[in-house]
Parts: sequence; structure tokens; C-alpha cells
Amino acid sequence: MPINIYSDNNLEKIDLLCDEIWDLPSQIYALEKWLNDKGKHLPKDKYVADIGFDIRKEASGGGSVINSKMINIMSKIGMEIYLSEFPTRNEN
Repeated sequence: MPINIYSDNNLEKIDLLCDEIWDLPSQIYALEKWLNDKGKHLPKDKYVADIGFDIRKEASGGGSVINSKMINIMSKIGMEIYLSEFPTRNEN
């Protein structure tokens, strides 16, 4: 699931990004690229980018930024971000 992009009106799938990539920095980078390449062309409506992520064990701060350009595009097309935290996928 990592980033499931869909219409909030009818739950129609629009795109799926980062298949099996669960770290948030990589996902935010992919979402930024998608917004710049494809997302900005969507008509104004109600959309969701549901980001399913796993906490990095080695993380010590820092990480990704949802920058003002991304926020501007999301605002123009009517997109919200949902952050869905999943339990560690690397535990044995």
C-alpha cells in the first residue's frame, strides 16, 4: 500500500506509489515527484494521498519535508494527506 492515491468522493484509485517501500523519506520524495509530474494536472476535487509507513529503527530525527510547493499543488487540486503508521515490518 505505501502511497495509495484515490478520490475521496467515490474511493476510485488514481495511483499507487512506492510499492513495498515503507520508509517515509523515500515516500515523500516519490509523492513530490508525482505531484510535479501528474498530480498538478488533476482537476479540482477531493483527493487523498494515504501514506502507509513504518518507523525506521535507525532514525534519529530529521527526515522528509512536505514543502510549500507540494502543499500549494495539493491545495489547488483538493488533496489531503493521511499518515498511516504500520507496525515494524522487519521484526522476526
